[in-house]
Amino acid sequence: MRVGYVCADPGVPAFGSKGASVHLQEIVRAFRRRGAEVRLYCTRTGDLVPADLADLPVHRVRVGRPDPDLPLPERTAAREVAQARAATRLAEQLAADGADLVYERYSLFSTALAQATAALGVPGVLEVNAPLVEEQRTHRDLVDADGAAAALRTQVAAAGAVACVSTPVARWVSARTGRRDGVVVVPNGVDPDRVRPQPAGRREDRPTVVFVGTLKPWHGVDVLLEAAARARTPWRVRLVGDGPEGPALRAQAARLGLDLDHRGAVAPAEVPAALAGAQVAAAPYPLQRGGGGTDGQYFSPLKVVEYAAAGLPTVASAVGQLPELVIDGTTGLLVPPSDPAALAAAIDALVADPARARAMGAAARHRAETVHSWEAVLERSLAPLSAATPDRVA
Repeated sequence: MRVGYVCADPGVPAFGSKGASVHLQEIVRAFRRRGAEVRLYCTRTGDLVPADLADLPVHRVRVGRPDPDLPLPERTAAREVAQARAATRLAEQLAADGADLVYERYSLFSTALAQATAALGVPGVLEVNAPLVEEQRTHRDLVDADGAAAALRTQVAAAGAVACVSTPVARWVSARTGRRDGVVVVPNGVDPDRVRPQPAGRREDRPTVVFVGTLKPWHGVDVLLEAAARARTPWRVRLVGDGPEGPALRAQAARLGLDLDHRGAVAPAEVPAALAGAQVAAAPYPLQRGGGGTDGQYFSPLKVVEYAAAGLPTVASAVGQLPELVIDGTTGLLVPPSDPAALAAAIDALVADPARARAMGAAARHRAETVHSWEAVLERSLAPLSAATPDRVA
């Protein structure tokens, strides 16, 4: 089977370190393990090319940059037009190359899947990871909201399967497009062979609690630092990643007198080593107000399934999809969001009872192996398509 994978989002480098990049790469790997021939069509490549994907055929179309001297609304409008044009060029190249299946990571203004599947007469899968119309309007700039909404409707109507990363995202898709059949919830996965429990290494002077991810406001790392300042059983915070909140978080740690271990951003292949020696992992997402039919926490945090595969218990906020990923009292502990006292108490309880923490970590590892593999993720994503055209999907 020939698969054309499309990512027209200029914010997602195919070979980058962010979670979206990892997701893209792992779906490509899962297809290849099924025996598929995969070609990638994208607007941004990145330079962290894994050795096992060095032979992946890639066709890139750059999104043209608007004139920086234009006023902001005109510059935003020009960028939106450029994104749509780039997606069309990707679709044209995919159609010229040929494919038996088109798989696209949803991005604003792209109708590549609809164009390519219509040209080739083949099925398509649309992967939706966020309510991008609302996200763009709230956190960035959006001029042609009607055009973005129309592109979503076009893509969803053309796809044989719409794989949504969480229940809030699936509800958003249905509310925005009216479609419910073929819309499935498929949380993020992990490669349990790539992410494994690591040797403890040298004994630290105190337990370590780790957070992995880009440092952005909606990750709640400031709450984790506040919790560390309240700890009754002293533990060190290790941050693996960087981002716009980095300077503020380092300043906060200094103000609180914390011994912060900030490792900075690492390539996906380096994440297992970065988790080594930690006793507990954290996912301290804050309370947020959502829009567009979401509850404000519509993500399926990749970090949480990676923590599980590494054999770490996770202390997480009880928001969004986290109660489905962290089984309270079995693979970790759930706490109210934006509550540093509750977060500190839960982490204290685990670092003070290493045997309990290890048992939860073992249970988390087992769940990662049996429920959250990328093979299982791809299988669930293709399920509506397989039911409709069993002879078209190997």
